[in-house]
Amino acid sequence: MAGHNTEVVAHEGIIDFPNDPDFGKASPNKVGMWLFLGTDGMSFSGLLIAYAVLRWTRHWPQPAEALGGVALSGFMTFILICSSVSMVLCIDACKQRDRKGILNWLGITILGGVIFLGIQVYEYIHLSHALGMTFANYEHGNNLFASTFFAITGFHGLHVFTGVCYLIYMWKLAYDGRFDKGDYTLLELAGLFWHFVDLVWILVFTFIYLL
Repeated sequence: MAGHNTEVVAHEGIIDFPNDPDFGKASPNKVGMWLFLGTDGMSFSGLLIAYAVLRWTRHWPQPAEALGGVALSGFMTFILICSSVSMVLCIDACKQRDRKGILNWLGITILGGVIFLGIQVYEYIHLSHALGMTFANYEHGNNLFASTFFAITGFHGLHVFTGVCYLIYMWKLAYDGRFDKGDYTLLELAGLFWHFVDLVWILVFTFIYLL
């Protein structure tokens, strides 16, 4: 009976399950991205484990006090979380073949990454001038605290910068009409990388700034 028909029908111009040709498929590009993210995650794991070992075996300052509070880094976390949401909405706009939506949401995601990097640069300058904290020295405590902080947050910042460049390229493709037919595969790959960067920052924020 028609009333019991559970098949999901796509609206006109919208790719929806089960009519999404990419649903449930793992392309070589996607597998490659997952492998890359897995190995990259090991790099961050090594850095965070090293930080934990040093913290528990050496005299260590209280991070929230040594870094001048967590309000700024908390705002950075909020910005990245919002940018993950806008990336999801960008892919959804692609499924609806909405070029304007893709460009707008992707632009917001890029803006979030740029704001994050700008705040991080400001934070580094503030820590250097106001708190005497550089990559090799910390005037108020263990120098290893400064070294590990800049190594971990700087490595993550490099990923954010790479992600922003990646997304700018995706924006250019969207502007040229590459995603007008609803093929979101390339955007999904960029989204995987961006979500990974956001997830790693949540871990960095928790372990470096809060604990």
